[in-house]
Amino acid sequence: MRSVADGLYSEGSITRRVNRENILLLGGGRALLMQLAHPKVAAGVDEHSDFRAHPVRRLRRTVLMTMAIVFGERETALAAARAVNQVHGRVRGEDYRALDPDLLLWVHATLVDSALVTYEAFVQRLTASEREDFYQESKLLGELLGIPGDRFPEQLHDFHEYVERMVERGEVHVTARAKELARLVLRPPLRLVPGPVMVPFEIVTTGLLPPALREAYGLTWGRRHQRAFKLAVAAVPRIVSLTPPVLRVWPLPGRSVSLEATS
Repeated sequence: MRSVADGLYSEGSITRRVNRENILLLGGGRALLMQLAHPKVAAGVDEHSDFRAHPVRRLRRTVLMTMAIVFGERETALAAARAVNQVHGRVRGEDYRALDPDLLLWVHATLVDSALVTYEAFVQRLTASEREDFYQESKLLGELLGIPGDRFPEQLHDFHEYVERMVERGEVHVTARAKELARLVLRPPLRLVPGPVMVPFEIVTTGLLPPALREAYGLTWGRRHQRAFKLAVAAVPRIVSLTPPVLRVWPLPGRSVSLEATS
């Protein structure tokens, strides 16, 4: 039996194994663009945050809160979830509210799907059972953030069908506002960092996106970009496998995360 100090996820869980990899940050742009492709999510982000001035902050907050919930001790994880829910409680507009279970499910789905896609592209392939376990374990995090248990697709294949359905013929469709915000994701206005430095990130983000969303955003995807992306997919896993844990993963196995470290 776990003590109160134990985390919500065990040290040996597939959730910790996947989320520990720093390289998953490469999938952050994909997750953001998928989220913004939902008009109501884009409206909430644009009208209730400093996204246009500091687009990287949303990704940073998402990463740090996820790390607190996944790797923190039980009370740290629950406090992080409460903090997120309190922020969401204040986000509402003319035809949306952040605590809408359907919006929460879509945002959650983009993070789960992007984690799996990025891990398998840049770390290593997972077995079918590992992918299923990762999805099932993700429901705990989703419920903590306000998604009713009966809203989740039951199995991983149902989840994939849900994501595909939302992208192909659901409520998700790229608006002019989403395109404006997407440009800030792909080329964020970072001080001391010239725009061309972000080109590799832009290529990776574009390559990881579902083709339908890539096209809807109007992102360039010519032969040169495709070759660069294929090179990254071939080279990065080799680099990751040779990188020492102190640089490759965070937190190191056996170490927890405090809520103070995420602020």
